[in-house]
Amino acid sequence: MTGRIIFGIFAGLAGGFATGAGFVAFLTVLGVIPRLTQLTKTMKMIHYYEGAIIAGVVAGTWFGLQETEFFLPPFLLIPIGLADGVFNGMLAAALTEVLNVFPVLSKRIGIQEKIIYLLMALVLGKIAGSLFQWIYFVDM
Repeated sequence: MTGRIIFGIFAGLAGGFATGAGFVAFLTVLGVIPRLTQLTKTMKMIHYYEGAIIAGVVAGTWFGLQETEFFLPPFLLIPIGLADGVFNGMLAAALTEVLNVFPVLSKRIGIQEKIIYLLMALVLGKIAGSLFQWIYFVDM
């Protein structure tokens, strides 16, 4: 029994370290945060971005481990969901810009002159998928 507990602790810590290292490598090596501050012209506030990421990761980890439930009224969930969507969208946009995903993809499939259609298909697909999830799975 003690061996199982020690193995569980070791596996949990190893998984946490691996995930944390991957997240830090993603943000650091790809330069997502500096590029985001450059695009938004808020280079002076880079320390706030870093602090917000650290606070968000720590708070998310804490709430995830405590199985905390927030009972918020639906009108407060809308701005929270919008902020979450903006964050994820900005992070994905920064990643694709850093890696030049869309130009490479459009060149490979032969639609260089119609890249706007590729972007619109991705945007509309994301919107449709999000709406489907909200309408079908969220009970309000």
